[in-house]
Amino acid sequence: MKLIFEKSVKGRDGYSLPADLFEDVSIADCIPDYALGAKKTLSEVSEVDVVRHFTKLSKLNYGIDDGLYPLGSCTMKYNPKINEKLSVLDNFVNAHPFSPEDTVQGCLKIMYELDKLLCEITGMDRYSLVPAAGAHGELAGVFIIRKYFTDRGEGRHKMLVPDSAHGTNPASCAMAGFKSVELKSNEKGTVNKEELKRLMDEDTAGLMLTNPNTVGLFDDEIQAIEQIVHQKGGLLYYDGANLNASFGILRPGDTGFDITHINLHKTFSTPHGGGGPGAGPVGVKKFLASYLPSPLVTFDGKKYRLTGDGEKNIGRLRAFWCNFPVMLKAYAWILSLGEKGLRNVSETSIINANYVFAKLKNYYRPAYDRFCAHECVITARDYKQYGIKTLDVAKRLMDYGFYPPTIYFPHFKPHAKETMMIEPCESESKETIDQFITAMIKISHEAKTNPELLKNAPHKTPIRRTDEVLAARRPVLHYDDELKLK
Repeated sequence: MKLIFEKSVKGRDGYSLPADLFEDVSIADCIPDYALGAKKTLSEVSEVDVVRHFTKLSKLNYGIDDGLYPLGSCTMKYNPKINEKLSVLDNFVNAHPFSPEDTVQGCLKIMYELDKLLCEITGMDRYSLVPAAGAHGELAGVFIIRKYFTDRGEGRHKMLVPDSAHGTNPASCAMAGFKSVELKSNEKGTVNKEELKRLMDEDTAGLMLTNPNTVGLFDDEIQAIEQIVHQKGGLLYYDGANLNASFGILRPGDTGFDITHINLHKTFSTPHGGGGPGAGPVGVKKFLASYLPSPLVTFDGKKYRLTGDGEKNIGRLRAFWCNFPVMLKAYAWILSLGEKGLRNVSETSIINANYVFAKLKNYYRPAYDRFCAHECVITARDYKQYGIKTLDVAKRLMDYGFYPPTIYFPHFKPHAKETMMIEPCESESKETIDQFITAMIKISHEAKTNPELLKNAPHKTPIRRTDEVLAARRPVLHYDDELKLK
């Protein structure tokens, strides 16, 4: 397929405007400086050229509306279109952040009630809806921990992070001024209690954990873990990335967590990926509520207000309120499902993942041969004898019309070499999951009988296998006048 620059015809354009309206305006006034110059000329194409070009491009892509998106650790599920429609109603999209509070009482009420709903779902006492993403909410939570101990005159400077954690966990620790200390997993893929006891000292602020964890396993010793952390004066932080496997069944606050963030854009009806927007509300127990980032929504019985509640709050993390449309979608989704519906989401996610695991574990060795939560981890390491890597399996899966699962994560050894992490989510039917399982089994047979087929896959996609190392080291950043890639 040609680039839009290759379709350029000198003198062709996609608009018709009266010339006299622009007599005193030059092209330099209309185009940013970075787009001017010999190597930055715009393509000369008609409107229909543009429409057809980008329509064809869109058909080359793969999204959740096309089929199963089994990216483990990501919760790439289908989200109801009705919630998208509700979030763009006129009174919402036309509400400006600087609008007087009297004119946006409905918006503030939704934020106030969403705070209460999230507290009920997670067992926290107060939420700030400000953070713009999961990592942003996570960072807010770690800032709260730092300020809490600073106010107490304690110089705790370390934070424990499991080896199966998301990469944002140690990054947030570093940004907040903590030293990230890796906590090794045990042979079951969960927290090693003895290691936790050894590392949890008076210099350690706490433990960042998600349960079920990033290997898709529920840590059934969470109560013992909570006691170890709290007995040493530390705080327990819940990474809400995997909440899709537990809400309606178990509340983090009830298992001893002091702080949590929620990925609304993964879990509560906003698509995950595509550049956003996201939202990562951070919730705390009552003793930490005064540290929440502002603004918060309060209600005096008559009027809703935005306030900077909390004399100890960590301040503002961004301009204005929050990513409001994401809040609207989450609010609508929670109300539409209710308590039983939310529990059913988690239960179905768990059933789907364990169904995939049970059907595939005889073809791909389990990283951990035990019941999983919302995602399962299997490996393709046994196919190395045929010269096949996990990457080859993933690429071949594209020929069967499926987006590949997460590969080579989690990264810790020896239990998780050549991994595939599969998360089918609650929105996928048994028929779709069976098709995926059938494709994976066929690929298993192909790896043994015709390994070259996998090594050169994919064969049916618009773009064949790329040189990923070259693409990373020599990215194409611009296109010049002579239609040569630079």
